[in-house]
Amino acid sequence: MSLVHDLGLGINQKALKINLDPKIYGTFAEIGAGQDVAAAFFKAGGASGTIAKSMSAYDMKFSDAIYGPVADGRYVCEERVISMLDHEYNLLIERLDEQRGESTQFFSFANTVVTLNYHKNNQPHGWMGCRFQLTPNGEFHDVTLHVRMLDNDTLLQQQALGIIGVNLIYGCFYYHQKPEILLESLRDNLTKGRIQIDAIKFEGPAFEKVDGRLMSLRLVKNGFCDLALFGPDGKILQPSDVLYKKHILVLRGRFRPVINVHLDMLENGVKQFIQEPDVDESKMIVVSELTLNALQEGQDDSIDDKDFLDRVDILCSLGQTVMITNYVEYYKLVAYLSKITKLKIGLIIGFPNLEYIFNEENYKDLPGEILESFATLFSRKLKLFVYPTLRNNIIMNCMKFNPPAHLNDLYRFLIANNKIEDIYHYNKSNLNIQTDNMLELIQRGEEGWEEHVPAEVVTFIKDRCLFGFPCVVIPKK
Repeated sequence: MSLVHDLGLGINQKALKINLDPKIYGTFAEIGAGQDVAAAFFKAGGASGTIAKSMSAYDMKFSDAIYGPVADGRYVCEERVISMLDHEYNLLIERLDEQRGESTQFFSFANTVVTLNYHKNNQPHGWMGCRFQLTPNGEFHDVTLHVRMLDNDTLLQQQALGIIGVNLIYGCFYYHQKPEILLESLRDNLTKGRIQIDAIKFEGPAFEKVDGRLMSLRLVKNGFCDLALFGPDGKILQPSDVLYKKHILVLRGRFRPVINVHLDMLENGVKQFIQEPDVDESKMIVVSELTLNALQEGQDDSIDDKDFLDRVDILCSLGQTVMITNYVEYYKLVAYLSKITKLKIGLIIGFPNLEYIFNEENYKDLPGEILESFATLFSRKLKLFVYPTLRNNIIMNCMKFNPPAHLNDLYRFLIANNKIEDIYHYNKSNLNIQTDNMLELIQRGEEGWEEHVPAEVVTFIKDRCLFGFPCVVIPKK
């Protein structure tokens, strides 16, 4: 098995190499966008050496009869692709294991997809997965992923699905020992901007050491998508599945480490958000956001995997759903979230972030500059909740903010229309605390930082020597 990513292999070559491998044999089940993955193997030649069956249960009643009903009624979902893999793989083993199980690595490929509709006003996307054996009679492994198709033509989207499906099957058999290479290989023979992958999961004995959180980071870092999500248990989540029709409240931060200010911002931000008349608490999700910009360190903008995981471990221990994004500008984040939900979105920000939002220099790359960004940010059901800052013994909040004179009327308009609001019930003792100051104290091993950090976070840092903590307390002089 190859451990080197061969960028020179085309789709026909990949499909033919699999077809000519006598050990690899399996089934294809594709719903919603033709059968372009199986078609690639048929066209490559020698398909009888690989394909036991190819099918498409396109009608919903047929699909339900074969794979069982879908709980939430959405057929393009992870639940459906997993049920397809379960059914097809079990059937394959049941019918062929006795005959050729000793010499065959069985696999089942499945996808469920919705492509661009006639009016071109939907969100084309799909789930696909491959269940496969690494040795004859061996345990199975799964690689499943969620894709978004970006081509503005249905045939091009189907073609792209065929390409990424072949890449997935090839990667499972030839790059499984290096999941990072497997991931990179998924966009072989695809130009940038045709497909996004915003969730990928590796399951099975060979993938026990694969950390889903790092894979989420790599999705964003390597340009597969602009946003990835995982839950408090560290498991990868598909954003549109989790955030669909939800009120979303986001706190962005570096979280290096989480300090009392962050928890105070969250607690009071949540209290005010659920008091909004158009917010249903039962449909709300709270998310802690880490941007690539906040994770990058040093002159080369590299990201330290351990440092990233340290921050995530702490956030997850506090029960947080964590989001990684490549959105420096808030309006880009809101534009993305607004495609998933039409319900109200809240952003918890510090006073310096309010100043950043009104800084026109940040929008020079937009034809409409700051007004264009505001049209995206504030035209949605969005509200900013602003946590105050202490400067020169003055508490700076929304009422103390003075935008440039020519933006003053716009700012007052946003205040009057309930788009921006102060967080009122905050702990004043937190206003003197800054994350960077706490980090310096932690790294020097000095006493005193513990009182500004949640007790469970203090334990994490000391027990695991996180963020450069020397594990030896140096007394104050």
